[in-house]
Amino acid sequence: MANSDSSTATLPIALKENTVPIGSKIAELNESRSDLLNRIQGLKQDLQGWRSKLDTQVKIHRDELSELKKSLNVEVDQLRKEFQELKSTLQQQQEDVTASLRNLGLQDSTGDAKEAEEPMLDVEDQEVHASVEEVIEKRDEN
Repeated sequence: MANSDSSTATLPIALKENTVPIGSKIAELNESRSDLLNRIQGLKQDLQGWRSKLDTQVKIHRDELSELKKSLNVEVDQLRKEFQELKSTLQQQQEDVTASLRNLGLQDSTGDAKEAEEPMLDVEDQEVHASVEEVIEKRDEN
């Protein structure tokens, strides 16, 4: 039992010796924790700044796209009107030519010529009309 008493007597001394390094370790860990928390806070602030910048850029680009869409819609409407005017003008010219040929007494031969020209105009009209419709559909999808 003497041995047990001697080991017990030395135990508090050993604990006291180890408490100093444990205390310094705790202090180091607390300091490290504080540094990490500061770094995390800085990273959070950086992230918030990046999000803010990205949100601003997205808004700017959306506004630009909206303006471009409006501009394109106006141009498509204008092209549609011009196409309709051109079509009306061509029809009027075709009617004028037909009337002039009738007045000259060439009505029989113009009927064949008119039939030969009309499909060509119709094909061109259909192609232009189809392309305008495609642009309108794409615009409406956006």
